[in-house]
Amino acid sequence: MDAGAVYGIVKKIPRGKVATYGEVAALAGNPRAPRQVGRLLHRNPEPGIIPCHRVVFSDGKLALSFAFGGDGVQRALLEAEGVGFLPDGRVDMKKYLWEGE
Repeated sequence: MDAGAVYGIVKKIPRGKVATYGEVAALAGNPRAPRQVGRLLHRNPEPGIIPCHRVVFSDGKLALSFAFGGDGVQRALLEAEGVGFLPDGRVDMKKYLWEGE
């Protein structure tokens, strides 16, 4: 998996939207590699530039322990951008899913 491609795609996710690990993998040319996307984002070389907090699981769940600040930080960052959550804590994917490039 090309790290540059993954980071470039994640940079395109607009404020107030989220993408899934699988969607990012598919856009990077390897739809069977969502876990590789997760590993790359965990090593994000530019946390303030590459908005890895906008990447979530396909069901809208957040990372269990967000790499850049711990539990609760990913949700706080998304809420600050206007992303809404369902009562069970998942992102409302029908409303906030980015449809890709």
